[in-house]
Amino acid sequence: MTLSRPQHTLLPGPVGGLEALVSEPPGGTSPAAYFAVVCHPHPLYGGTLDNKVVYTLARAFEECGAPTIRFNFRGVGSSAGGFDGGRGETEDALAAIAYGRTRWNGAGLWLAGFSFGAAVAVRAAARAEPQKLVLVAPGVTKMEMEGVPSPLCPWLLVQGDVDEVIEPAEVLRWAQRQSVPALIRRFPDAGHFFHGRLHELREAVVQFVRASG
Repeated sequence: MTLSRPQHTLLPGPVGGLEALVSEPPGGTSPAAYFAVVCHPHPLYGGTLDNKVVYTLARAFEECGAPTIRFNFRGVGSSAGGFDGGRGETEDALAAIAYGRTRWNGAGLWLAGFSFGAAVAVRAAARAEPQKLVLVAPGVTKMEMEGVPSPLCPWLLVQGDVDEVIEPAEVLRWAQRQSVPALIRRFPDAGHFFHGRLHELREAVVQFVRASG
């Protein structure tokens, strides 16, 4: 299954337009029950909305019937502004969520992110209150997370056991400190970018979304 009818657009952001790609499930004409927003990895290390893990997450959500927004953080691609260490990027994520709530009025939110984007998603979740949260190799040890509330919705944590960027043990310790337990999927022999394992990642996300209602 491929993403259908992608629409390039500029969403209104806190410091100017945010470049985005909006995908709708094929053949969907009824109002969306949920929409998804996916946050990309670190802007200073080549992270964009075209990242393969980000695309895989979007594909999984669309397979579950949700229109999906992938967007570039400030300073990436055609998005206005410059890197802000996670603070401004959290506001960018909230702006993308606000756009989705206007476009699909009444739809619930599925929020996801990869690496840096997953840490941003945790920060945004405290204010956006998603119905589901998906974190892939979250960069929670690379960003200031002190005082960030725990996720309160059902959430999935996917972590490769041989991640060369984010220390897996630290991520799991962080997860264990949260007030709502995560569904944790550990991928043996998987590195940070899940090379050769993207189909398994997609299946894990689809299973989580469908099982948690």
